[in-house]
Amino acid sequence: MANTRASTYRDALREAHREALARDPRVLIMGEDVGRYGGAYAVTKGLLAEFGEARIRDTPLSELAFVGTGIGAALGGLRPIVEVMTVNFSLLSLDQVVNTAATVRHMSGGQFSVPIVIRMATGAGRQLAAQHSHSLEVWYAHVPGIRVLAPATIEDARGMLWPALADPDPVVIFEHAQLYNLEGELADPPPAVDIARAAVRRAGRDATIVTYGGSLPRVAVAAEELAREGIEAEVIDLRVLRPLDWETIVASVRRTHRVVVVDEGWCTCSLAAEIIAGVTERAFFDLDAPPARVCTEEVPIPYARHMEEAALPMPPKIVAAVRRACGKA
Repeated sequence: MANTRASTYRDALREAHREALARDPRVLIMGEDVGRYGGAYAVTKGLLAEFGEARIRDTPLSELAFVGTGIGAALGGLRPIVEVMTVNFSLLSLDQVVNTAATVRHMSGGQFSVPIVIRMATGAGRQLAAQHSHSLEVWYAHVPGIRVLAPATIEDARGMLWPALADPDPVVIFEHAQLYNLEGELADPPPAVDIARAAVRRAGRDATIVTYGGSLPRVAVAAEELAREGIEAEVIDLRVLRPLDWETIVASVRRTHRVVVVDEGWCTCSLAAEIIAGVTERAFFDLDAPPARVCTEEVPIPYARHMEEAALPMPPKIVAAVRRACGKA
């Protein structure tokens, strides 16, 4: 039996960074406040003292500049981990990611690659209002040439970084800000994590709930409530937002014959919409009910707590959607 130890999501991320720095001298971390301050979410706390300024680099407040610098470092043979404080701010660097990092391999005919990892916090639930709380993962998942990851568990937070650094192409990792304090048990030594496949977090027979990132704990709460009512929901944690693991998604839908997608992004042009379209294309005749999605309301994230919670896909909304899919509303 494997040994386990207590950990938080934040601590698991820090361990993953420390391991990467120790294993490969080409790895460096750069971004706003990643050094002396220890990172906006304390993920890199203590690493400056351990590895020095050459490998833990505080940058000016310019996402366009330091993401571009990271891309240049990757082209030059290094393995940079670039931390962007929040997904909202990452839009200032979108040109570097979409027009440069994602296209170099294609435009060079395979002669060059950009092995960069870009990490950022995403999501709402902390009363930080609209400019710090949106979930824009689908903007990146739309783009060919990059891999997009969303660790939702302590194990994935610990295990996704190293294989991401080994990928010859850009990898964007989204960490939901409400998960940093998540506590749990981590296997010691930690297991390898597959950054190509979704994970079945709960087996079920009556409906499939597809989700990712910070919505996974809410879906887990909803699934427990549904089970008390006699509805057994299968929970799929996407983990990888690009490329999507259609094999796992479709196999689950063919078992349960119903699908509900929970996505903290807005409904319009959402990742949820892509999943429902893909399920309909691949498994239409296996469905016993219309696919459904539970997304954030079509508003900028409000500041007031009660309004913020009303806007987000919380457990009561998820439970209601699954009940409707099962004809028990």
